[in-house]
Amino acid sequence: MSNIVVKAAVVQAAPVVFDTLRTVEKLRDLTRDAAAQGAALVVFPEAFVGGYPKGLDFGARLGLRSEAGREDFRRYFEGAITLPGPESDIIAESARANGVHLVTGVIERDGSTLYCTAATYSPEGLLLGKHRKVMPTALERLVWGVGDGSTLSTVDTAIGRIGNVICWENYMPLLRMAMYAQGVELYCAPTVDDRETWLPTMRTIALEGRCFVLSACQYLTRADCPADYSAIQGEHPSTVLIRGGSCIIDPLGNVLVAPSFEGEAIQCAELDRRLIPRGKYDLDVVGHYARPDIFKLVVDTSARKAVVFTDAPPEDQE
Repeated sequence: MSNIVVKAAVVQAAPVVFDTLRTVEKLRDLTRDAAAQGAALVVFPEAFVGGYPKGLDFGARLGLRSEAGREDFRRYFEGAITLPGPESDIIAESARANGVHLVTGVIERDGSTLYCTAATYSPEGLLLGKHRKVMPTALERLVWGVGDGSTLSTVDTAIGRIGNVICWENYMPLLRMAMYAQGVELYCAPTVDDRETWLPTMRTIALEGRCFVLSACQYLTRADCPADYSAIQGEHPSTVLIRGGSCIIDPLGNVLVAPSFEGEAIQCAELDRRLIPRGKYDLDVVGHYARPDIFKLVVDTSARKAVVFTDAPPEDQE
């Protein structure tokens, strides 16, 4: 087992909403700061690059959309990035310059559809993989497309097998099982869920999968957003829109980094990977504790294209 003890960091911070260049510059600086603390793995929150526009409704009512809402979406669309692409190159260089594995949430643009994505980069600056959120929650469905099983995967690295599960995907039992079946060791859960219930959820997953769980949540205030950002929570610059709560849990459910709700922070912990087999001694949900004679999980990992274009004639055409 290479890199038996790994230092990891969860970054609790906010993007500069609707300003992607300044956001990736902030990511670069925060990555440098985390590496200076010895982190070999740095995890950023959900939608860090591109933003999570909490409090906006994009002018949507059943059967109605407003012009102001369309303008909000245009700004959001233009702040999204492509993978690969120029902003992704800056993120990759941040990983390479600091010699870290880096996981970050991004709003990914593919054609004219946006996806909530988690991207993983190597210390060499390579994009190792991306995961698109398979089920946006509530109003998220208005601005994000749905991912498919082709990005539901883990990547093997020198510090352990890394997998990404975004926000409320963590409440999907079969999705979690798919990650466990791939041997996930460093289960990254970028999120914007800042409720008290998030920590017990993360502890349950760590215990269930006998893996380390690293959850990074944004700390977003009204001051991080532009002047014409009409959040329902209020207009005062000090208004907290997302209050943090990042955490790191070990495979036996012990809290290595407790949630903080006090502001932006880089929080680190040492992960002793020997705890993984120690935990699986008495619980391996995809091994000796499974019942394959009773239960079966089938995962469709094929890519699902919205439109498949072909110029071939129909089979029944003479």
